[in-house]
Amino acid sequence: MTANIAAVVFLLSVAFCVYTVACYPLMLGLLARLHGRKVHKGPLRTTVSIILPVHNGAHWIGPKLQSIAALKYPAELIEILVVDDGSTDGTRDFVDHFPGRATLRFLPLSRGGKAAALNAAIGQAAGEILFFTDVRQALHPDSLANLVDCFADPQVGVASGELMIATGADQEQASVGMYWKYEKFIRKNLSRLDSIPGATGCIYAMRRSLARPIPEDSLVDDMYLPIGAFFAGYRVILDESARAFDYPTQLSSEFRRKVRTQAGVCQVIGQYPALLGPHNRMWIHFVSHKLARLIMPWALIAAAGATLFMAEPWNYWAGGAQAAGYGLGLLDPLVADGWPLKRLTSPARTFIVLMIAALFAVCIVFVPARKLWGETRVSHTQN
Repeated sequence: MTANIAAVVFLLSVAFCVYTVACYPLMLGLLARLHGRKVHKGPLRTTVSIILPVHNGAHWIGPKLQSIAALKYPAELIEILVVDDGSTDGTRDFVDHFPGRATLRFLPLSRGGKAAALNAAIGQAAGEILFFTDVRQALHPDSLANLVDCFADPQVGVASGELMIATGADQEQASVGMYWKYEKFIRKNLSRLDSIPGATGCIYAMRRSLARPIPEDSLVDDMYLPIGAFFAGYRVILDESARAFDYPTQLSSEFRRKVRTQAGVCQVIGQYPALLGPHNRMWIHFVSHKLARLIMPWALIAAAGATLFMAEPWNYWAGGAQAAGYGLGLLDPLVADGWPLKRLTSPARTFIVLMIAALFAVCIVFVPARKLWGETRVSHTQN
């Protein structure tokens, strides 16, 4: 590789990363401001099937059912389907002794994974609207009603709620939370423009008529189902007034979750190849938001490799800048929480870990999808 070619590779790689991280979100915000579309909400009251898949959720199922019982929605219009995916920790005991305010059904299954559990519930659901939620996150009492109101707009096929993550007790958790705020900024503007490429798995609703069987090895059912509705001609929107609440997560848990979700993006592209073609009215946004995230770690590797062949003194400047950024991330575990330097090292480490997770997404080619599932560990301590 000549010095000139190396310089071009370096500049293109850096430009790609800058576009993905900064330029695209700014452009998206401007487009949403200029061409945003409103959702014409209800009020609407129709039958709802609440689908709650659970595996070994004894610790969470009681508070979750209380959260569901507190929803401000007519009880006579609700059925609750608790789908037990082969739990071994007594989850059923909590469900059997719960004094539900609506029709509560327990569907015991042998261990088959989340997609199989959802398919079983969808097959038995009677509601016009399916409301999907997970066992850990608490729901705002108005969340279900606010989501259902969105379906008064005939263009809306899927309505996702917003996940609110509590403030972390340390800088590491705060940095993960900061990334989630950045991600929500993109989702909100995509929703205003047209559609988001998936829903928030712990709080979203869709028209029963649009639900389709989920491949049982699917890693991101909350992308697979909404994208099916999107290609049927409907919008997939984010409603900020429908909220669920979760505890902050450590970076190690976020890494495992991100490997699964990024591998799931690869999987969804294979399931819906039209995402990359002209039949996707949001293709430029899918490429800039989802596909670019998968490519970015490879662009960073290309930039690092090109640096070795660049002419002096540019190779020193480029190499020094990369070394400083990666060095801050590597230094982070040694920097005590509360030190001013932690405000630099923790975000740098978070960025590096997320890039490694995206790099590992290719493991979907070599590893059975079920191997990528794991429990997300959260912290109950918050500020």
